Amino acid sequence: MSLHKVKEWKKPIILLFSLSSAHIGSFVYLAAINVLVYKVTDGSAAAVAGLWVISPIINIITKLWTGSFIDYRSKKKIVMITYVLRALLIVTMFFATNITSLYLILIVVSVGQSFFVPASITYTTMIVPYEKRKRFNTFRSVTSSSAFIIGPAIAGVLIFLTSVEVTLLLTSLFFVIAAVFICFLPDVDKKKTEIPRLTVNRVKEDFISVFTFLKKEKYVSFVYLGYLSLMIIAYIMDAQEVAFIQTVVGLSETDYSFLLSITGIGSVAGAFVLTIIANRLSIRSMIACGMFMMAIGYVFYSLSSSFTAVMSSFILLGFFNSFLNAGALTFYQNNIPVEMMGRVTSIFQLLQSMLQVSYLSVIMLMTNLIPLKNIIISLSLLLFVFTCFYVLVIFRHSFQRYFTEKSEGVSVDE
Repeated sequence: MSLHKVKEWKKPIILLFSLSSAHIGSFVYLAAINVLVYKVTDGSAAAVAGLWVISPIINIITKLWTGSFIDYRSKKKIVMITYVLRALLIVTMFFATNITSLYLILIVVSVGQSFFVPASITYTTMIVPYEKRKRFNTFRSVTSSSAFIIGPAIAGVLIFLTSVEVTLLLTSLFFVIAAVFICFLPDVDKKKTEIPRLTVNRVKEDFISVFTFLKKEKYVSFVYLGYLSLMIIAYIMDAQEVAFIQTVVGLSETDYSFLLSITGIGSVAGAFVLTIIANRLSIRSMIACGMFMMAIGYVFYSLSSSFTAVMSSFILLGFFNSFLNAGALTFYQNNIPVEMMGRVTSIFQLLQSMLQVSYLSVIMLMTNLIPLKNIIISLSLLLFVFTCFYVLVIFRHSFQRYFTEKSEGVSVDE
């Protein structure tokens, strides 16, 4: 790689190291916090399950206004503050002696995360030049997929060698390192002479401006909402995964743990393959191929009756997940104006969380009336039919301009 190329990639590489450190830390934290809650509550499965409810509920409460806060302020500072805040809060968990104090800390962590996601997506879009985003997102898919395996492995070793409390203390270092990397990157937000106050009227106006944009850009809305639809259906099926695999397929907990590892390996393999062939694939090919193959993977999964069948579907899902995520994120970054990306991201995440909670509640009620296997098969077939229609729309020639990879803007200054 030439010196000029190295200089061009300097900021994206630093950002990638920051995001990767935080991503590994998140998986170490996730594994450790489940163990800690189980330990503090003397083995309460309900208390552990409560961890998965906190984040969607906090998202619903906070996403109404976080976008309005983020878009008018420094994204770099918000990302740094959320990193440092997460590190400090994880350290305080070391001193938590009961489930009430632990849940309160977890709520504040979730609030910080609701700021971090829209701010980090926007900041990444501002730092990484238009023509480098697809390549950057393929590298990011490698690090995020690897973190899925590395994070829990690190947590397991640390808990075995020390304790879950010490593991959490050490986990905070990942977020400190992520914050340090961000220090070497520029604050690319234009200086504003006046930052509007966060009022109810301000939030209303921002909602109107976002919906006006999404109504005008119907195709952009369709493509990203289609991607979110797959994520929501996948979330619902994943929530019933343990029950389906053990009660319907008849596999053991050990088999399930092994299957999760296989999925992670498949995801890493897919991400590595993607980095090699990314230049030969268009953005819409990545989205269409990823979504279509994942839909097939879920159909295979729903019809599985043996370990081999489930394993094959999990490998398929893990492998093509990287294609879909990298393609969808690049499309999103290229078609949402950066000046309103925080608000658009927050509203999409608000919608996603609301649908996840409501649909999951309905499915959980339906499991008392309809066999779980029938529910999973119906969801997978619904996803497959929708995906076929979705792919046909994506490849319509009249929408080619939305998938261009040539920069039409100005790069961020040093």
